Amino acid sequence: MTSMTRIERRFAELRREGRAGLVTFITAGDPDYETSLGILKGLPAAGADIIELGMPFSDPMADGPAIQASSQRALKSGQTMKKTLQMVKAFRAADDATPIVLMGYYNPIYVYPVDRFIADAVEAGVDGLIVVDVPPEEDAELRPAATAAGLNFIRLATPTTDARRMPTVLANTSGFVYYVSIAGITGTAAPDIAAVGAHVARIKAHTSLPIVVGFGVKTEAQVSALARLAEGVVVGSALVASIAQSLDDEGKTTRNTKPQVLGLVERLAAALRHKAEAAVL
Repeated sequence: MTSMTRIERRFAELRREGRAGLVTFITAGDPDYETSLGILKGLPAAGADIIELGMPFSDPMADGPAIQASSQRALKSGQTMKKTLQMVKAFRAADDATPIVLMGYYNPIYVYPVDRFIADAVEAGVDGLIVVDVPPEEDAELRPAATAAGLNFIRLATPTTDARRMPTVLANTSGFVYYVSIAGITGTAAPDIAAVGAHVARIKAHTSLPIVVGFGVKTEAQVSALARLAEGVVVGSALVASIAQSLDDEGKTTRNTKPQVLGLVERLAAALRHKAEAAVL
């Protein structure tokens, strides 16, 4: 790639501003297409620097109860991969700057199938992929074609990724490295800030790519503390839980759904932009 991607441009902007970026995750189609699209369109103004858009899947094995439930709501409302890419295209009609990374599992990509998915994703305006169940040794069907098409292929590093494994994880990674701050599924434990700092420092010894920290990040204090350690902080489970809490007894959207989740993003963004002198975790 001869020119900078949206992701690279965004991290360059963040470096100039001297701050970490807020990376927000929502599941496409949760709780329904129109509400989800409205939230997606509102995220940048609320303070999201990069958006991870979950590809709904019936068996999201790395995700905790909140994101699992969001996938079920989306699938029940009729969300498909085509509709997810349609959402990205609708978002791009008004926003050509905010990076969008599709995050999820290989099965929905495989059945699309792969070549058509990559072409449609690029055409829609997708910037990168995080496919959590495709390890480096098994990525030949997806990663080379995605990279050749200009998509950043983003890998996960975890607390158990040791020095021998790290070069394999980082090989052919682009855009940023996603550091999973807890051992386990999303949204089920709080990150140990001191331990995260040590692991991020270890990863930085192997790569110049930006590092974002996610899994288990829910509070303003956590965001503020982690923003001092890495180039980005991911919040996902807290946002999809906020969506769930706003729904009526039948699981339908209410007038509170969009403002509730975007209000939470605004508070998290404010915490990230103002360094806390002492974070109470």
